[in-house]
Amino acid sequence: MDLSTSYLGLKLRTPLVVSASPLSEEVENIKRMEDAGAAAVVMHSLFEEQIRYDKFELTHHMEYTKDSFAEALDFFPEPEEFHVGPEEYLEHIRKAKESVNIPVIGSLNGATVGGWVEYARLIQEAGADALELNIYFIPTNLDMLGAEVEQKYLEILKAVRSEVSIPVAVKLSPFFSNLANMAKQLVQAGANGLVLFNRFYQPDLDVEELEIKPRILLSTPQALRLPMRWIAILYGRIQADLAASSGIHKATDVIKMLMVGAKATFLCSVLLRYGIDYIRVLEEGVMQWMAEHEYESVEQMQGSMSQIKCPDPSAFERAQYMRALQSYKPAHEL
Repeated sequence: MDLSTSYLGLKLRTPLVVSASPLSEEVENIKRMEDAGAAAVVMHSLFEEQIRYDKFELTHHMEYTKDSFAEALDFFPEPEEFHVGPEEYLEHIRKAKESVNIPVIGSLNGATVGGWVEYARLIQEAGADALELNIYFIPTNLDMLGAEVEQKYLEILKAVRSEVSIPVAVKLSPFFSNLANMAKQLVQAGANGLVLFNRFYQPDLDVEELEIKPRILLSTPQALRLPMRWIAILYGRIQADLAASSGIHKATDVIKMLMVGAKATFLCSVLLRYGIDYIRVLEEGVMQWMAEHEYESVEQMQGSMSQIKCPDPSAFERAQYMRALQSYKPAHEL
């Protein structure tokens, strides 16, 4: 049984890839991921803010404005709160590459065009096999048009693309007026792959302390529906590899994502819940399902239930919305 796939030009033993998370902050954990069956690992992100701190740009700005905007500074992490600095991050990639044989994908997280993108080249020089670009931008300007938001993404990608020759994937948000067109534009701008989707962590409110608190909620299996739909729609229509992220908790979740067209399935929340060794459970489950349903390879099923190959293409569009509402029956009469 052949579980191999390819993603960003990298030959992977299976589609099971560990996505960016705190789990990759220790090289020993990365070695455990390989031993447990991970086909590749995306490193935890290097943030634009970390690089700016390192260059004293943001620190100086914060100190300079502290008398005017003191309360706003609480939302910025202090430099020492970052687990590693930019140079340590590059060394971490070097050590990871020396310790494992699976591909190591760097992760760069930012929201503006600036000098920080030069770290894309340094990540490549440190040995990363590919780069994941995580653009985390929340537009709040009432006068900013959607086209301007899209242009910001494209400019960042082009700036990063100009720095590296290794493959680049963009981890996308679903919040675009026309996601299909945005995906097309990103591929035309140089993206070799798209990761669907970035989960923006939403702030919470402490009603006792009257404070805004950061609070991470791990994904649930229900979260896979959104990326599954869009991978199915984009498969075969854009010239880029598609990776599924969010909501993958069971072997059947992996199967679903492969069937709609994913080249790789990213694991994060499930490993934070059950541990790194759970990768073995997922791989065994995928193999068992394939054996029971007489599939000989992952390639055989990839894209078989995408929109362009599905017997009912409308199932991924508005028609399915109406059918779902019509088919739902309340569990109890009111």
